[in-house]
Amino acid sequence: MTGTERRKKLLNLMRESKTPLSGGALGSATGVSRQVIVQDIALLRTEGHSILATARGYLLEEPADTIRLFKVFHDAAATEEELTTIVDLGGCVVDVMVNHRVYGKVSAPLQIKNRRDVQAFLKNLESGKSTPLLNVTSGYHFHHVSAESEEILDEIEDALRRKHFLTEVFPYEQEEIRK
Repeated sequence: MTGTERRKKLLNLMRESKTPLSGGALGSATGVSRQVIVQDIALLRTEGHSILATARGYLLEEPADTIRLFKVFHDAAATEEELTTIVDLGGCVVDVMVNHRVYGKVSAPLQIKNRRDVQAFLKNLESGKSTPLLNVTSGYHFHHVSAESEEILDEIEDALRRKHFLTEVFPYEQEEIRK
């Protein structure tokens, strides 16, 4: 099992558990030491996962939100409109991902929940030190979007479709984006 696979398993174990899981128990379930689990938990936190360390073990703090993956297409100039469309309807842009034919899946956590977050994100891009990931795939990219209900996600999907941001997921991407 690779480190990435192990961390996915750790997240699944914590999601399924109603009680805290000790580092030793997580280590036994994944075949590594408690120290490796501590390092994995630190990496998961840097990826944006909210994991509490309690006296009895680790707990994953995830809202009861629903999540949907959207494939979108636009140029960098439309980034603000895309993001504000999502957050104004009650969505949180969890991450951005591109599926590059050479580099494979590349993603970054965003956690953009409101217009203030949108403006902070755009300001960071304006610094000129980095460009949006969509630039490496000619505007095509994915977002995991969370919301309080499927109905809100449906509204977001409809709005993105009306603004011509949504695009088709190609057959070769179906398997790749599940990894």
